[in-house]
Order: sequence, then structure tokens, then C-alpha cells
Amino acid sequence: MFAARFHCHGDPDVLVHEEVSDPVLRTGEVLVRVRACALNHLDLWQRRGMEKVRIPLPHISGADIAGEVISGDLAGTRVLLQPGVSCGQCPQCLAGLDSFCPSYDLLGYRRDGGYAELVAVPAANLVPIPAQITFPEAAAFPLTFLTAWHMLVTRAQVRPGEDVLVLAAGSGVGQAAIQIARLLGARVIATAGGEDKLARARDLGAHDVVDHYVADLLSEVRRLTENRGVDVVVEHVGEATWERSVRALARGGRLVTCGATTGPAGPIDLRVLFTRQLSLLGSYMGTKAELLAVARFFFEGRLRPVVDSTLPLRAAAEAHRRLEARQQFGKIVLEC
Repeated sequence: MFAARFHCHGDPDVLVHEEVSDPVLRTGEVLVRVRACALNHLDLWQRRGMEKVRIPLPHISGADIAGEVISGDLAGTRVLLQPGVSCGQCPQCLAGLDSFCPSYDLLGYRRDGGYAELVAVPAANLVPIPAQITFPEAAAFPLTFLTAWHMLVTRAQVRPGEDVLVLAAGSGVGQAAIQIARLLGARVIATAGGEDKLARARDLGAHDVVDHYVADLLSEVRRLTENRGVDVVVEHVGEATWERSVRALARGGRLVTCGATTGPAGPIDLRVLFTRQLSLLGSYMGTKAELLAVARFFFEGRLRPVVDSTLPLRAAAEAHRRLEARQQFGKIVLEC
């Protein structure tokens, strides 16, 4: 098979499109013919090299995968893949909390992923998709919508009528969070850079939008909420936005975070935390049960992943450059 992989860490040019051996199936696994694989920021960090994380080399990235099963009882079935891989036997897995599994991993993280024509995955990770769903749409769905669902439904427990601030509407998590918050009956304020991205955020369901390159975010939040602040902030940017995100919260507000793309430091004045009775919530991925719950809305057409662009597998380096430049709105997808 052909794959796009890197033999050493570095800039996008270390990604090489080359012929490699087909995957070897382990017990409980099936072989999937990859038709589409969406990019995530994790792919960039892996390629550059991650502090205190050893990525086996050479490595094939890619957690968001859609394709056709070509082995086992479900051969011929069109599927998207649950990106999280767990042992299925520990107390956390048996309780349905697979994302808390001590051996939890992601497709394409410490094991090979979807930047390839074939991928080996546990049969438990297969999610059949309806005929009307395209492979690029299916690949653009799992990780970001599962993450946003876990953030908003499970962790922040958003209620109808609440105000939700979603940062970086053009990101994968941002576009998913706008739609899910709207689905939950919340009023959504979204940030993005430039008129085009602001208009697209409105199209996804944002009630109000703020250009984070031009406007003062806190002033706009206060104006839009009559000086009260928002009930929930969906934070995944990190250092560049952390302080403003905390200050944007109303009394009793909840900040839920799943990432730190601009850096991991998040200082906070503890007096603000306890006097305003704020909640800071960490969120990481989600369970397969949550993926199936949110996928139902996708299959019914009530949620739709945004595909920014599609490129052939051999253009993986170009796709990485586009994501690094933050040029995209939605997901960049490699087609195999």
C-alpha cells in the first residue's frame, strides 16, 4: 500500500509519500480501506516532535478516518472510525468510560493511522454510515464532534437559554461546538478572524460573531450579554486567549478546555476563581457511547461537519502547511 509518513521530526517536508507494507492484523482487528482521513492539530505536533512523548518512527498519522471494511463479517460496509482505542477490559472500559482507560490511545497517535490506503483497527471502533454520507464528510466528523459533545453535554452540561462563547469558529472543534451548542438551545457567540469566517460562523448557527483580530473580545461579550458575561466558554486555544476567556465568564460560569494550540500556560487569579464561583473543566475526547449519540444527529442531517478542502494523500505536506497557516474553515481532508 501507499502511505504518507515521516521518518524523522521536522517541517512538513519530512512527510514522504511512499510504498509500505500492508498492516498486520492483531486479534480482534479488521482491515479498512481508507477513503478519507481528516487532519487535526495533533498531526502537526507529532510531526514536529512532542516533549515527553515518543512517537514510533517511521510513523503514519491520522485519527479521523472513513472508508470500507475489507475483512471480517462486515466486509463491504461503509464506516467511520471511533478515533479512541481502549483495552475494553479495565474497570473504566467496563463502566463505559473508555476514554479514561489507562491504556487509552488514538488512531494515528502511538499506533499507525489513516494517512494510508489501509488501516488496521479494532472491530469495536467501526461505526457504519448511511449511504448519503460522503467519505470526506464522515472523516471530518468523529474527533471534533465527539470532543465538542463531551465538552458541552457531559462536562459543561449546557442548558437551553444559556450564553456560550465559542473561540476560533473556523477550527474543527469550533465549528462543531457552534452547532452542538445551538442544538442544545443555547445562544452562541463565536469568534473568528475576517468577514468570510464570521459569515460562515453565522451560517453554522452562531447568533453573534466577534472578529478576534479587530474587536475587543471582553467589551463585545459584555455588550452582547448586558454586562453579565457568558455561562460557558469553549476554550481550546490556550495561552493566547486564556485570560480573556476566564474574564468573559459570568458569575458561576464554566470554562471547558480541550486543548492548548498556542501554549499550555493558563495563569489565573485564584480570588477571581472563588469569589465569582467559576468552574474550570478539563475535557479529553469522549466515549464511544457519546460518539454514537452525536452521530445520530449527523446521520439525520441536524449536524454537519464542514470540509474546508480535500487533497490527495500525496499532498499531505501541503495539507499540513494549510493547517499550520490557519487558512482553513473546518476540516482539511486527505482522500486516498
